[in-house]
Amino acid sequence: MPSWAPAIGLTILPHVGGIAGGLITRQEVKTWYTTLVKPSWRPPNWMFGPVWTTLYTSMGYGSYLIYKELGGLNENAVVPLGLYASQLALNWAWTPIFFGAHKIGWGLVDLLLLCGAAAATTISWYPISRPAAYLMLPYLAWLTLASALNYRIWRDNKDKSE
Repeated sequence: MPSWAPAIGLTILPHVGGIAGGLITRQEVKTWYTTLVKPSWRPPNWMFGPVWTTLYTSMGYGSYLIYKELGGLNENAVVPLGLYASQLALNWAWTPIFFGAHKIGWGLVDLLLLCGAAAATTISWYPISRPAAYLMLPYLAWLTLASALNYRIWRDNKDKSE
């Protein structure tokens, strides 16, 4: 395998779920989502694409730094990359839960688990590669905002969650 392949592959990997989620979101943002009561402080819809592109690229590159530092997928990589995989799976699951199934409360549960998994990932990465851990910080901040937004939408729309 060429030496650049893991860097490209691991940086792109998070986008796979983002693209799949975008297919669900694109339709629901124009229909179901417009019927929900949302707080005035929510980011505008156009902001989500650029933000998630940046966050997915950052976390993906961070995972490559961990992979490289630990010498690939080996025994030492099980915990830091396993935690990363678990938070990525939770991240990818949120869109089908919230937008696809209209399960606002379960979306919040997923997000809270995601916050914990992303924080654990960041903590596990810190002793291995500080730059990789630092690349997770904007993601953690955005997840905090997303959790607050999901909570408010759940609280204010309990009658609209199917």
